[in-house]
Amino acid sequence: MRVLLTSAGLETEEIKECFVDMAGKDMSLVKALFIPTAAIDADAIEVLPKCMNDLLKCGILNENIRVYDLHAGMEFEQLQEYDVVYLCGGNTRYLLERINNTRFNKSLMEYINNNGLVIGVSAGSLIFSNNLSNNLGLIDTKLDVHCMTGEKEGKLASPLKSNVKLTNTCALVIRNFPDGMEIIGE
Repeated sequence: MRVLLTSAGLETEEIKECFVDMAGKDMSLVKALFIPTAAIDADAIEVLPKCMNDLLKCGILNENIRVYDLHAGMEFEQLQEYDVVYLCGGNTRYLLERINNTRFNKSLMEYINNNGLVIGVSAGSLIFSNNLSNNLGLIDTKLDVHCMTGEKEGKLASPLKSNVKLTNTCALVIRNFPDGMEIIGE
């Protein structure tokens, strides 16, 4: 399991380095599935180039990035062709509805459980928490993003407290659930 939940993506060098380490291969060979589905309003759409740049600045080649808007689901076998799934921010409810309605939830969770690497940004992180019903259920806690103050850096105790707060410069890293969870950044 390799999941990186963030408020603002690969905002700091530490978060970027964690992602590169979790990818575990030459970044020019990494194939990414970029999902902008949650970006349905002007503010979220405006941030999409920054999100795409997160992948490019790590060395992932533009031709190795597929933009996928979830108009249809994707079977696990096809999803496995990608080294990372990047879920952009925006409207959490809309993103979660699209994921569940296309049955992408099943293949995405199978991908995660088979050591697939996922980066969530804002709404793309919240879908894994219990903020909304019918969530993906990866973490059994409420997750707050874009907070002024967040959790202290370090390992997290299991079970998680009822509310985990992330700033724009920290991330919740999940390597082995539930014992391999930690906060990086500040």
